[in-house]
Amino acid sequence: MGSLPVLSSSSECAPDAHVPHHVKVTVAASDLAPLFAAQRRHLDHFFDRLDLTQAAAFAQALLDAPGAVFFTGVGKSGIVALKLAQTLASLGFARAGFLSPVDALHGDIGSLFPGDLLVLLSKSGASDELLALAPCARAKGAHLISLTSAASGADCPLAAACDLNVHLPLQGEVCPFGLAPVTSTAIQMVFGDTVVAAIMEARRLTRDQYASNHPAGKIGKTLIFKVKDVMKKQNELPLCKEGDMIMDQLTELTSKGCGCLLVVDDEYHLIGTFTDGDLRRTLKASGPAIFNLTVGEMCNRNPRTITADAMAVEAMEKMESPPSPVQFLPVVDHKNIVSGIITLHGLVSAGL
Repeated sequence: MGSLPVLSSSSECAPDAHVPHHVKVTVAASDLAPLFAAQRRHLDHFFDRLDLTQAAAFAQALLDAPGAVFFTGVGKSGIVALKLAQTLASLGFARAGFLSPVDALHGDIGSLFPGDLLVLLSKSGASDELLALAPCARAKGAHLISLTSAASGADCPLAAACDLNVHLPLQGEVCPFGLAPVTSTAIQMVFGDTVVAAIMEARRLTRDQYASNHPAGKIGKTLIFKVKDVMKKQNELPLCKEGDMIMDQLTELTSKGCGCLLVVDDEYHLIGTFTDGDLRRTLKASGPAIFNLTVGEMCNRNPRTITADAMAVEAMEKMESPPSPVQFLPVVDHKNIVSGIITLHGLVSAGL
């Protein structure tokens, strides 16, 4: 791919000699500090010199693309291109994908149609594979945009082959030789992801829209799952009446796997809760007198509750909130009628 000129500094110089593989080497905090400082300087250089007019033109091109948006690149730039394509696709605003420059020249360019947008990432702006792809993509009627760290001109032939070039200013690579793309790829990623964030804001993307494209994994479960999707209900509920004797409800307390009883009236209005912790405290305080106590006498009549349509993640936050965490929440409707129970174990089992 080529590279930009190497900037010499004491913290980025090449090692004096190769260390044999069998020799144990270490990396100390003192070794990392100057490298992170150098990376910060390089990133600051990028932020200070980025042409926001070019960045805005790129963002607008993504927003206005009448067809699909493809990203391409070679080597590490190709990996960044793949990531950006997947991120844009996850928003659901446009069809987006990665086009391998090599495979494109052997048939995959057939996926390009007139009006599609092809974004080419290259540190040097002189990658042979991209220079070969550009005229072929243009012949298919695609609009071309290059993202390069080489400024437009004789040293960046890719820019001349595209409709728009966005210059990503690069001071140097944090690499002993100034060659490995350890800073240029970071800049590509930061730039691309920030533009994607701008598109999300411009399109007024909602949480529900975002969630619709992330049905699996913790992101999707956090945004999609509601209490009613993971709560226990009907025969799974540990129910009792306030007049029931505590000792008569031990089976109900322990068999439903909730660690509690939901105390209800004849119409299933929630009166309170009685937990296995309440049982231990009552037994310690009352001794044999526990045999004469009803659940209603010892239950908590002001428990935390939640509705079935609330987000499951909200239930977890409510369980963990002060003054002390709880392991479950009764699920009630607007009339305080019990429809279920959600437990911390159930939330964790669901991947939340």
